[in-house]
Amino acid sequence: MRKLIEFRNIVKNFDGQIVLKGVNLNIYENEFVTLLGPSGCGKTTLLRILGGFLEQDEGTVIFDGQCIDNVPAYKREINTVFQRYALFPHLNVFENIAFGLRIKKQPNDIITQKVNRMLSLVNLEGYAKRNVTKLSGGQQQRVAIARALVNEPNVLLLDEPLGALDLKLRKEMQRELKRIQQEVGITFIFVTHDQEEALTMSDKIVVMNAGAIEQIGTPLEIYNEPVNSYVARFIGESNIMEGVMLADYKVRFDDKTFECTDFGFRQNEPVDVLIRPEDIAIVKPREGVLRGEVKSVLFKGVHYELMVETKTGTSKTVKMNVVTQHDIYNEEAGEKISANDFYVDSDDLENKEMTDQDFISIANAQAWDDENRDISLTHVSHNIENRPGVYSITFGTDKHTEVTVKVYVVHPEYVEDARHNIGISALDFFITPDEIKESMAISTDLKTWASAEAWNLQDDSSIDITDVKFDFDPAEITEGSYDITFATQGREYKVETTSHHEVGDKVGLLFGPDDIHVMHKAVVE
Repeated sequence: MRKLIEFRNIVKNFDGQIVLKGVNLNIYENEFVTLLGPSGCGKTTLLRILGGFLEQDEGTVIFDGQCIDNVPAYKREINTVFQRYALFPHLNVFENIAFGLRIKKQPNDIITQKVNRMLSLVNLEGYAKRNVTKLSGGQQQRVAIARALVNEPNVLLLDEPLGALDLKLRKEMQRELKRIQQEVGITFIFVTHDQEEALTMSDKIVVMNAGAIEQIGTPLEIYNEPVNSYVARFIGESNIMEGVMLADYKVRFDDKTFECTDFGFRQNEPVDVLIRPEDIAIVKPREGVLRGEVKSVLFKGVHYELMVETKTGTSKTVKMNVVTQHDIYNEEAGEKISANDFYVDSDDLENKEMTDQDFISIANAQAWDDENRDISLTHVSHNIENRPGVYSITFGTDKHTEVTVKVYVVHPEYVEDARHNIGISALDFFITPDEIKESMAISTDLKTWASAEAWNLQDDSSIDITDVKFDFDPAEITEGSYDITFATQGREYKVETTSHHEVGDKVGLLFGPDDIHVMHKAVVE
């Protein structure tokens, strides 16, 4: 197959931010190539550089053996179909398609012949005299494609052209685009963030991330052999676990050692392990390589999607004491001040220097004047000692507006999950109804108020607290004591099966060496 396009070390900056980081890519004649990635990954920028609408900062674009860096867009044998189609509303379907040919001053009989051929190609015979504004989204897109193809380009660029269509039309146009590409026999370069579109239409997929290419391959290669967890998550449904490659063909994850088909890793190298949902069979608990409990069941039409929990998370429950805050008013100074009682971990007092600002933050201490302007707290005095007990702390302003609250120093009560090497801690805390009602992200704020944290017992590295459970409505909170539970993520497997199961069923999960795909850890910049 003849090489048609070469991107050589393409670099592009916008306002000092690198959008493309030295991209190298070859595209061949008659290929349907999809640039796949999330918004901001650089795929559209690369497309626009090829089309001549942007100029790269570094690197070279080779087209059919010739450098086209200085060739203007209108002289490149490349046409583009945009997401919004950019049709001319004052022209009918025929004249929209004929527009480029008329600019080139083609004879009328040639224009008619070529436009009619395009109308047939995109299944719009009989629509020549229609007003384009009266067409459906799918029909408008077909006109845009016909207008681009009528100029007989060597390459057609499609910048998320299906994004404005509904699901049914999008699926229809996926098939149509592939048919049209095969029929006209030219190179299509398609930009999308939709994995299904990429898998359905492409000969080759280029997965992009943060201005760089993560992997290039056929849809089957990308799906079955993703190079890392980023690609695996972007293509298809995934179960991805952290593991350790003990030796060739042997990997350990979820506290068990499994045979696999992968090799060439370092001994004891940390890896990511991928198992696709359709590769896991539901069996009786004693027959599975893992056992778990069905947590959710979703009917998907031709199969059920189950979430099966094989390992529970590590959790810690604390008391949230909701109390009404009584502001103290200094009438002479025209100031108000308030603060909450609070708990503090004796380990924090011992292991780090607690500053006045730390105490102000923990107590949510604040002062303001009669016009609701904030006032600085300039002094903090206390008798706090590094041993369990109840102490006092006073916050004040320059004008001697003061508030005194209680400080409960407590020994830390950690929950240690030795099996999964996780520790988690959190403290009881005091809070006002108004603070809860004003929260923009209640789960995040609850973690902050309770000083909740989790860590790896082996190396003290931080672990995310992924679940915050509570049974109150933040908008309707009243005074009282409430349980808040903070938990790390357990292990859940997504499974696709045609057999029906109920939530709460105890099941076994069965998969073999061929179903396990071991990947190098993705590089995080």
